[in-house]
This record gives sequence, C-alpha cells and structure tokens, in this order.
Amino acid sequence: MVIVAGHIIVEPAQRESYLAGCVAVVEQARRTYGCIDFAISADLIDPSRINVYEQWTSQSAVEAFRGDGPSDDQSAAMLSAAVAEYDVVARRMLSGG
Repeated sequence: MVIVAGHIIVEPAQRESYLAGCVAVVEQARRTYGCIDFAISADLIDPSRINVYEQWTSQSAVEAFRGDGPSDDQSAAMLSAAVAEYDVVARRMLSGG
C-alpha cells in the first residue's frame, strides 16, 4: 500500500477556486483502479493550506493515475508544496472497515 500525504500552500483568496478545480481530479481518482481513498481539502486553521491525502494499493497504481501531475493552472497557484509518498508494510485498523 502507498500513502501520499502532505499539503499545498496557495494564496488564501485563491483556495476556494483551487479546491473547486480539484473536484474532477478527486472524482477521477476515486474511480481509478487501485485507489483506496483520495482527498484534497481545506485546512481548518490555515486559510492558505490545502491538505492532500491519497491511499493506493500499489506504487504502480499511483504512477498510472499521476501521469503528468497537476495542471498548469494548479501549479501556477501553488506557492509551495510538501507532499510525500510512504510505502506501508502493515496496517492496524483503529475503527471502521
């Protein structure tokens, strides 16, 4: 399993439009083979921060979806980004299924 997690920083005034532009990406990801979970969301405290969380069955699934990465408009709106991939070797369920 692969987890992709981190955050993106945008101008606070652009955050809502950035997130609106991500709706189709989230929908597409969630329909993609190998996607377990995919979320891009506004941070509850920092008005410039967008949180990223992805969970995939494998590295090949991540790479097949990722393609060329963010669109040019999305890249231009990013002031900075700190997103990393993690290879998960074990999982402990805390709740749910």
